[in-house]
Amino acid sequence: MNWETLDWEALDRLRETFLSDAKRAGPYWHTITDLESYDFTFGERIGWKWDAVLSELKQRGWSPPPCGTFLDWGCGSGIAGRRVLTAFGATNFSRLLVHDHSSLAMDFAEHQSRKQFPSLEIGRPDTRYLRGNEPIGVLILSHVLNELDEIARAELTELCARAETILWVEPGTHEVSRALGLWREKLRATMTAVAPCPHQAACGILAAGNERHWCHFFAAPPAGVHADSGWVKFGQRAGIDLRSLPYCFLALDKRTVGRALCPTSKENNVGDKPRPTEDTGFSRIIGEPRHYKGYAKIYNCDAGGVNDLMLQKRDAPEVFKALKHGGGPLLHRWTHANGRIMPLTPPPVESGPA
Repeated sequence: MNWETLDWEALDRLRETFLSDAKRAGPYWHTITDLESYDFTFGERIGWKWDAVLSELKQRGWSPPPCGTFLDWGCGSGIAGRRVLTAFGATNFSRLLVHDHSSLAMDFAEHQSRKQFPSLEIGRPDTRYLRGNEPIGVLILSHVLNELDEIARAELTELCARAETILWVEPGTHEVSRALGLWREKLRATMTAVAPCPHQAACGILAAGNERHWCHFFAAPPAGVHADSGWVKFGQRAGIDLRSLPYCFLALDKRTVGRALCPTSKENNVGDKPRPTEDTGFSRIIGEPRHYKGYAKIYNCDAGGVNDLMLQKRDAPEVFKALKHGGGPLLHRWTHANGRIMPLTPPPVESGPA
C-alpha cells in the first residue's frame, strides 16, 4: 500500500462511519482494501500514539511478563499488537492471539503479524479460550471503548481479571478519557497503575469539581510528516490536524501491586533502578503546559489529586525551558502550595542503586 494505490473513497466511508454510531452496528470492514487503506493512514496515526506510550514505559523501566500469551482484543488491523511486539521483541512472548468482531480484520491482522514476525506463533482465540480462565500475559486494548455494548463490556471485564498486565490506549477526548478513568478505578484494587499515573490513589480527575477536565497527552508525529504531500492530502481530506495526536492510556500490572515505576536516573537522578512513585512523591503533567511571559500554568496530577498550578520561570529556569520546548522528564518531583510550584533545587546525587 502507498499513496498512489490508497483507496480514498474507502477512507471517506470509514471516516463517516467512525464519526457516527454506525460502528456499533457491526463490522465496518467490507474488503481487505479497506483494512489496507486504514492501516496505512488512520492505523499508522494510532501506531504513533502507541510509540509514545511504549517509549514512556521503557523509560520507566517497565517490561511485559516473559513468555506469556499476548491477546490483542478488538484488534482491527492489528497495528497496536505489532507496535508492542516491535517495542519489546517477539521472542519475549509465547504467542500472539488476535480477536475482533470482524473475521476480515482478524485475517488481515494475522497476515500482517506473520509477515512481520514469522517466528512467532500467531492465531485467534476460540470461544472456549475467551470464556475460559487461562492466564493472559499481556492484554492489548486499542480504541475500543466507544464501541462497547453491555455484552462486550462484560466480556472485557472477565478478560481484564485474567490479565497479568494490561496496555490500553484510547483517543484523547474528554468523554473517552473519563470513561477510561472509570476502568482504572474498577481495576486498581487488584492491579498497579504503572502509567500514566504517578500514584496509586483514586483518580483525581474523577473527583467532584473536576468534571470539565480529562487525563490526556499528545504524541509527536514522525519528522517530515507535515512536509509529506500524501499525509497533507490525507489530513485535509479527513479533517485532521497532523500536528495533534491526543491520546489517553493505562498501563496496569498485577506483578507490582502497591508499586508503580518511576523514571531512572537519566531523567530524575533517582538511582539506577525504578522505584515506587508513592515513596518519591512524583507528579505528572496532564495535557500540555500553557506558557506565558515568565511563568507557565500546569495541570498537575499527584497522590493528593489534580490541581492547576503556576510554575514561575525564576523558580525553575531549566525545567521551564524544557517544558517550553516540549521536552523534560515525564514525571516531576516538586511540591506546591497555594497554587504555586515551590522553587526547585537540584536533586541530590545518589551513590548507587537502591
